[in-house]
Amino acid sequence: MTVVAAVRDALLGAFLAMAALTVRAAVPASEPGDMTLGSPSAPVEVIEYASVGCPHCAAWANDVLPAFKKQYIDTGQARLVVRIMLTGDPDLAMAGFLLARCAGPSRYFDVMDQVYRRQASMYQPGASPGPILEQIAASAGVGAAAFKACMHSHKGFDAVNALNQRHFDQDKVQLTPTFFVGDKRFEGDVSLAELGEAVRAAHHGP
Repeated sequence: MTVVAAVRDALLGAFLAMAALTVRAAVPASEPGDMTLGSPSAPVEVIEYASVGCPHCAAWANDVLPAFKKQYIDTGQARLVVRIMLTGDPDLAMAGFLLARCAGPSRYFDVMDQVYRRQASMYQPGASPGPILEQIAASAGVGAAAFKACMHSHKGFDAVNALNQRHFDQDKVQLTPTFFVGDKRFEGDVSLAELGEAVRAAHHGP
């Protein structure tokens, strides 16, 4: 092998290694603003970047999450970390996340679940999300006055915007839902079987 060929092969190998690291690079395991579902001692974290204004996120939450929760979260094999994005309808996403924050950590996922379940009805022609969100708020113990204050909270608005911007700029997430499990990244629709395989691989190694 000539010197030129050796240098070329070395450079190619370095490039491929860097590309592999780029593809397999994990996002930070813990960030301010994370909301988690499941045991903190679970051996595997499934990190989801999601928006309550995103129909694909709603489909996953309604169709896949219940089975994933029963099989992996409730059994202590994994915990779910949810990070805010303002995709889909950004106004609905902002309002939904503001409400979830105002409801408090113990009701956060209940509010998200209700927004996802009623998202389609809020997208119907002529529908207004406001009254539906107010009903969800009442069921979560957030009264009318508190709901109004929550929807007009500049502090809350800025906090949600900052989280969305950080996830876009620093974590390089642009599509929702996006999932990270160990060194694997999934974008868009992901099945229970795919996530389950990734959880097992992250737990037991290759």
